[in-house]
Amino acid sequence: MSPESAAPERHEFGAYSSPPCFMHELGPDFVSLEAKPQLSESYLSEEAASDWSRVRQWRRETRAALIERRVSISAQDRAAWSERIERALRAALPGASGISIGLYWPFRGEFDSRPLLTPLRGTGVRLALPVVVEKGRPLQFRDWSPGDRMTRGVWNIPVPAEGAAVDPDVLIAPLVGFDQAGYRLGYGGGFYDRTIASKSTKPRVIGVGFDLARLATIYPQAHDVPMDIIVTEEGVWPDPDRS
Repeated sequence: MSPESAAPERHEFGAYSSPPCFMHELGPDFVSLEAKPQLSESYLSEEAASDWSRVRQWRRETRAALIERRVSISAQDRAAWSERIERALRAALPGASGISIGLYWPFRGEFDSRPLLTPLRGTGVRLALPVVVEKGRPLQFRDWSPGDRMTRGVWNIPVPAEGAAVDPDVLIAPLVGFDQAGYRLGYGGGFYDRTIASKSTKPRVIGVGFDLARLATIYPQAHDVPMDIIVTEEGVWPDPDRS
């Protein structure tokens, strides 16, 4: 299918459930899962942590291992954990109508937020999916609802074929990994950090993923942007009941 060709979307999201999403985020430090790396529990020395090339190498290896760990989750655990994430995410979302939420198309075993978020359109919430307009530039979020005409974007990603550009009030960001300070390990391209930094009014950023992706640190750099909150099957961090 050419990028210009439209494709219908099934109501149950089946038409685009499996194709890759956010492959455009795979930066030069992405490692194929074919290497089947093992997640190392060791961390960098203080000297190594100050060397960006060493940090990139550590992130590269950790990223690949975390993705392999995620896609290996059993169907039973995935269903149970996803249900718990959905409950926690529902409670964490703002209740106001008229807000816009940027979501993502699930890739490589990521939590699928679409069944939770799509019914919110009936309450006046706008949903938007990301579109890559240019490498090295922020993502553009485009208005989306189930049944909209879709096309294949960069790396064959399903994107809305039309739709107004939206500046999300809330941004749901998928987590390859995350650390105790709320920093997100993504796919290596920096698209989310770049997008968030480009906004004059910062959206509320909610990182979503499975708790197996938790790390002590991702060795955050100046360009990394922390999440406002992180939601996993273990709950919401920081805990809203602790202040």
